[in-house]
Amino acid sequence: MELTRRGLLTGAAAGGGLVVAWWLYPRTFPSPLIPSEGEHVFDAWLKIAEDGVVTVAVPQLEMGQGITTLLPQIVAQELGADWRQIAVEPAPVSGAYANIPLARKWSALWDGWGQSLSEMSDEFLAAKFARDARFSATADGTSIAAFEEPCRYAAASARAMLAQAAADRWGASWEQCVVENGFVRYGEERVTFGELAAEAATKEAPDPPPMLTTPPGEKPVPGEDATPLAFPRIDMPSKVDGTHQFAADVRLPGMLYAAIRHGPLDGATLTGFDKRRRCGIISVIEGKRWLAAVASNWWAAQRGLAAMKPQFAAEFPADSGAIAARLQTMVTGGDSFRIATEGFGEEGISRIDFARQYEVEAAIPAPLETASATARFEDGTLELWMATQAPESARIAAAHAIGIQPEDVVLYPMPAGGSFDRRLENDHAIEIALIARELAESHGAPVQLVWSRREEILQSHPRTPASMLLGTQLSPDGSGRIDGLRTRIACPPSNLEFGKRLFENLTPSAAMRETAGAKDALACEGAVPAYAIPSVIVDHVPTEIGLPTGRMRGNAHCYTAFATESLIDEIAAEHSREPLSYRIAMLGQDVRLAACLQRAAQMAEWDGGADQSGQGLACHRIGDATTGGRIACIATARAGEGGVRVTRLTAAVDIGRIINLDIARQQIEGGLIFGIGLALGAPIRYSEGMPAALDMDELGLPTLADCPEIEVEFIANEAAPADPGELGAAVAAPAIANALFSATGLRLRRLPLLSGGI
Repeated sequence: MELTRRGLLTGAAAGGGLVVAWWLYPRTFPSPLIPSEGEHVFDAWLKIAEDGVVTVAVPQLEMGQGITTLLPQIVAQELGADWRQIAVEPAPVSGAYANIPLARKWSALWDGWGQSLSEMSDEFLAAKFARDARFSATADGTSIAAFEEPCRYAAASARAMLAQAAADRWGASWEQCVVENGFVRYGEERVTFGELAAEAATKEAPDPPPMLTTPPGEKPVPGEDATPLAFPRIDMPSKVDGTHQFAADVRLPGMLYAAIRHGPLDGATLTGFDKRRRCGIISVIEGKRWLAAVASNWWAAQRGLAAMKPQFAAEFPADSGAIAARLQTMVTGGDSFRIATEGFGEEGISRIDFARQYEVEAAIPAPLETASATARFEDGTLELWMATQAPESARIAAAHAIGIQPEDVVLYPMPAGGSFDRRLENDHAIEIALIARELAESHGAPVQLVWSRREEILQSHPRTPASMLLGTQLSPDGSGRIDGLRTRIACPPSNLEFGKRLFENLTPSAAMRETAGAKDALACEGAVPAYAIPSVIVDHVPTEIGLPTGRMRGNAHCYTAFATESLIDEIAAEHSREPLSYRIAMLGQDVRLAACLQRAAQMAEWDGGADQSGQGLACHRIGDATTGGRIACIATARAGEGGVRVTRLTAAVDIGRIINLDIARQQIEGGLIFGIGLALGAPIRYSEGMPAALDMDELGLPTLADCPEIEVEFIANEAAPADPGELGAAVAAPAIANALFSATGLRLRRLPLLSGGI
C-alpha cells in the first residue's frame, strides 16, 4: 500500500505510528469503476466523459431518502461541475466504499467481544472490519458521516487534475486556474471538463488535494417554508413519469416468474401441499420453510400456488397476549444490564417519587414495494438484480445458499420502493438463489421472485414490542424538577438478533437462541434524554418473547422518545407546570434544542398546553450533544364526530449544516407521517404465529385524507450534518399523545395510542 504525506500526518496526529496510518487511511484501493467508451476514471467515486458528463458512484441504496442526489451534490459542489452534467450509477461492492461510522456503531453486532478498548482502537477495528468485509450498508443515517469526506476528497483531486491539464495547455500555474460551472478558466481562456478529461485522468493529484473552504450545503431562510431547488433530485423526473426502474421492474430475455408462500414464522416447516399439476405452472420448488411456483407470468404463479394449499407446522406459535404478559413480568422483576449511567448515577437516586409504565406493540416497516429479486444462474455464476441495504451480506447469503463462493455472485444494485430497514434482511436473496439454481438445471432461464403483500407482512421481522418503566426522583421543593431518572426497558436483544442474521447468516430462530438473555445497548437508544438531569440510569431487561424481531425506521428512538416525552408531560401536568418552559428549564447547555422548542412554539402559536386546547409538545435529540440532530414538534388534535383527529404538526429542526434543503424537508415531513402511522395506526398482533393483519389496508396506515397540515422550519447551524430521516418518526407519537391528553383529558400510555380504545 502506498504511503502518502496525508497518511503520515494523520498517523502522527493520532499518535499511532505508521502501521495505524496505513491501515486506517488507505487511499490506494484499485478503482472498482469501469469506464464506458469515451469515459475516464478518476478514482472510485467519479468518471468524466469526453462529452462533459460527470458520473458519480453511489454506494448506498436509494430507497426514497435522496442519497443518489446528496452524494452527487457534494461531488458537484466540490468539483465545480454544473449540476446539469451530473449522472449517477450504483457503486459495485468494494472496500473503497466502507461505511466506517456504521461499522463503529454496530460493533457489538459483528464483534463477538463487543468491548471498547479506546476511541482510537475502536475506530481502527471498525475501519479494518468495514474495509475487509466490504461493509457499505445503508442504515442509521450514516451516509453523510461516512461518505462526505471521501466524496469531497475525490472531487477536489479531480478538480486539481483538471486544472493541471488546463494549465499545461496555457503554460500557466494550475493553482491560478478557476474551476466552476463545468469549465476551467484562466483569464480569458476557458475549456470544458470533457475536453480535458482524457489528459486530466493521467495527472497525479496533490496529496492532500486543496478542498474548498466552504463545505457543500444550502442555508435555510428563516420564516420561509419553501426553498429554491438549486439541486433538484436526480431521481425525480423518472419517478414522476413512471420510468424509474425498481427491483420488480427488471426484465430479462426469456425470464420466468415465481410466487412464494411461507410458513407463519422461521420455525415453521412445510408439511405438504396438493401436488396435482396446475395449468400454467412450469415448476414447483420446495424449500424447507416455503413453497414456490414458477410460471410465464406472476399472476399465474400466484394463482397456482394458492390452489396447491401449502401447509406448515409452526414451531414457535407467537401470541401477542403472551408476549405482553411476559414483558410485564420482566420489566418489574427481570434481571437487567446497565446500559447507561449519567451524572451521579445510582448514588444520586435514593427514592422514586413519580413512576409510570409505557408499552409499545410490535410494528412492521411495510414498504410500498414488496421483496423483489431477479436472478440468472449460469456456468457457476449467479447474477442478482435486487434492492439491498447490505449488498455484501446479500451476496454472501445467496452464495452460501447454493454452495458457491461469494466471488461468483454478481450483484446489480437496484433502487427500492421504500425500505424503512426492511431491506437489511437477506431472506429473499437466499430464496431467489435457490429458485434460480433449480430453474437453471431444468429450464436454463432467469427468474424473478416477487413477494405478495401477504408474504411481506407475514415474513417481516417486526420492530420489537417493549415495556418501559420510568421512575423519577423529584426536587423536594415541589417544583417538579427531575433530580434523577431511572429507566428499565424490557424487550428482546433485537439488534443482536438482527446482527446474527446479517453477519453470520443465521436463521431467525437460531439468532434468537444465540442471543437469548444478552445485553443490547442499541435496543435502548434515546433513553438518555437531552435534559440536564443530575442522575440518569438506563437498564435493559432482555426478554424472550418467541417472536423474531428486527429493525425499522426510528428503531428504539420511536419508543424511548414516546416514553420519556410522555413522562415529562405527565410530571408537568401533575405540578401545574407549563410544558414548554418546564422543558427548557431542564435543558441545561443544549441551547440548540431550546431554540427548536422556542421556534416551534412561535410557529404553532403555542397556548401553553391548556386543558382542551388540543396542543401537545415533544422534543428529541438523536446523537450526541455535538453532532446530534434536534427536533421540537407541536401536534394539534381535535375531537369530533369521527373521533379524535390530528389537524396540524409544526416542527422546528436543527440538523446542523444542511446539504440539500428540499430533501431535508421531505425527510422530516415523511418521518412525521410515518410517526402518525405508529401513533394512530392499527397494532400488528400475533395469534398462533400468524399476524392478524395480512394486507396493507388492515394496518391502519395514514392516507392522504388523514394527513394533517405540516409546517417545518430549519434553524441555521454550521455544526456537522445530522441525518433528518428518523427525527420526525421519533417525535410524532409523543407530541400526538400529549395533544390527545390536552384535547380529551385521557392519558394514553400504549403505542399505537388507540390500540386499547378511548
